[in-house]
Amino acid sequence: MSKGKGKKGGASLLPPALALFLFFAPGASAQNTDPHGMTVETRFRPPAGHERQRAADDSFAAFLRRLPLKPDGAVVTRHDGRLKPDRGVYAAVVDLPIGRRDLHQCADAVIRLRADYFYALRRFDEICFHFTSGFLAEYSRWRRGERIAVRGNSARWVGGGRSGDDPRSYWRYLETVFAYAGTVSLARELQGVPGDDPQIGDVFIQPGRPGHAVIVVDRSIDPASGRKAFLLAQSYMPAQELQILRNPSDSRLSPWYAAGFGDTLVTPEWTFSAADRKSFPPQ
Repeated sequence: MSKGKGKKGGASLLPPALALFLFFAPGASAQNTDPHGMTVETRFRPPAGHERQRAADDSFAAFLRRLPLKPDGAVVTRHDGRLKPDRGVYAAVVDLPIGRRDLHQCADAVIRLRADYFYALRRFDEICFHFTSGFLAEYSRWRRGERIAVRGNSARWVGGGRSGDDPRSYWRYLETVFAYAGTVSLARELQGVPGDDPQIGDVFIQPGRPGHAVIVVDRSIDPASGRKAFLLAQSYMPAQELQILRNPSDSRLSPWYAAGFGDTLVTPEWTFSAADRKSFPPQ
């Protein structure tokens, strides 16, 4: 089974002048940043005149907004310990482990965040994802001690595992999903949503081989003008830590993207269309 993931263009999508500007002026985007903030919400102040969208305390939006961040200036680490220098791509690094296998890539990171949200609330029955083959990997069955045997493009449940929901077993479940799911399967599970006003938790995704996915992790609005802005997070290839993206269309490389972007959303390592925006079905 192919994971259906890949890269397109790479950092060349970032205008060279902006990349050089950031490289020689590391503090260029600090105007709306609190270096002491250790979550998405506390690190990144909304744009001038904006306020954050309200979100219920137990919502997916609130969960994403509270994602823990590594100290300001941290560098993304890949699964094998190699570093991914910023060079205009990211404004912060999410402080979550990714394992040592080359699995935690773009769609996997989105899957992981959705699963982590339900896991934190102990809503275990809602953790389920399809493999690219169509097989449904339900965490509720994994918790009961069942495991997944894969042969070629065929997968099936078998016995023999230990029951329980301890973090180590949960991570093994996730890595099993990462190995056999990807942008193709995730795109099938999401629902298309019209327009260019993304909500927190929405995903911009292009399925394929290669393909890519990024997720909206925060949103703000200017009550006076009605203008809105949002933050994006991604993982990439090879497997690497989640990162809060910079906006290559902003002269200061702010991480905030303006809603109402039209037909094209340009991120540092991928370009999406408005039609690529999807959301998780209501639970």
